[in-house]
Amino acid sequence: MARLAGKTALITGAARGQGAAAARRYVAEGARVVLADVLDDLGTALAEELGEAARYLHLDVGDEGDWQQIAEEFDHFDVLVNNAGVLHFAAVDQTTLADYERLVRINQIGTFLGMRTVVPGMKRAGGGSIVNVSSVEGLAAMPYLLAYSATKFAIRGMTKVAAVELGAHRIRVNSVHPGAIDTDMVRSALGGREVDMTPVVKRVALGRAGRPEEIAELVVFLGSEESSYCTGAEFVADGGATATHALALP
Repeated sequence: MARLAGKTALITGAARGQGAAAARRYVAEGARVVLADVLDDLGTALAEELGEAARYLHLDVGDEGDWQQIAEEFDHFDVLVNNAGVLHFAAVDQTTLADYERLVRINQIGTFLGMRTVVPGMKRAGGGSIVNVSSVEGLAAMPYLLAYSATKFAIRGMTKVAAVELGAHRIRVNSVHPGAIDTDMVRSALGGREVDMTPVVKRVALGRAGRPEEIAELVVFLGSEESSYCTGAEFVADGGATATHALALP
């Protein structure tokens, strides 16, 4: 039997990258999927590719009104994947308040609003799974990622609080912490420039960047009943990046 048969999932940031990879795997495993993003052309094309099991909706995750429309249209979701996020590079003293607030609104507030929106329906349905996509930058520091790290550390903490509160309702909440994954996120943060990731990935144990499909497999596991005793936990997929410490670096 398909691992997600009979489940309905909402995946944010689903138009490309990790979100699109997760959407493809969820449909392949029998789920009905609502793809949510602000990249309407890409999201619509992906929904058409995936067929009747997928539907695209425009959703600005930092907009409370957009989430209210989701709540009014859907009775409940079995799985929420809070995947939408943006990246920003800047030194501490070069980080503007506007950029800091933009990352908080999308990455952190978007995750909060997503959880708040789906929890009532999950309670009525007798349970569910929430997967919050954080980062290895939610576990340890990397230079020039002050705002991004702040939001990803916040997601890690929010996940644990929600897991403790919602366990009695059979709602599981876990965070996923990808390392260097080959998506458009870094290129977008650098204005579309191509990026040579070799200097970064050669320092991790597996010596390569991760693929969105590899994160999708972890997200499938957390949305399925295979992870029925997992909540409040951090699932790391980083090629070994967090297995070391500063003294081990070349």
